[in-house]
Amino acid sequence: MKLTTEQLIADVADVLYLDPAEVDYDVSLSDQGMDSVRLMELVERWRSAGVEQIDFITLAEDSRLGHWIEVFAKLQDGSEVAS
Repeated sequence: MKLTTEQLIADVADVLYLDPAEVDYDVSLSDQGMDSVRLMELVERWRSAGVEQIDFITLAEDSRLGHWIEVFAKLQDGSEVAS
């Protein structure tokens, strides 16, 4: 299964209790309320959805949503994440 950009944003917003439009792509998600427990929840959610190669460290190293979208694009066949 391919994770869409829309789903990625929705999942992040869900764990941060925000509307998807409120999540800033360029600000660290840790500054927007993300913590290690929520990040692990997302990693497990996305692994269960079929993105098994995603890992905690990769996302924790640069926690900007824009960076995560790029990471997912590379992991999913090297193509852009579908919208």
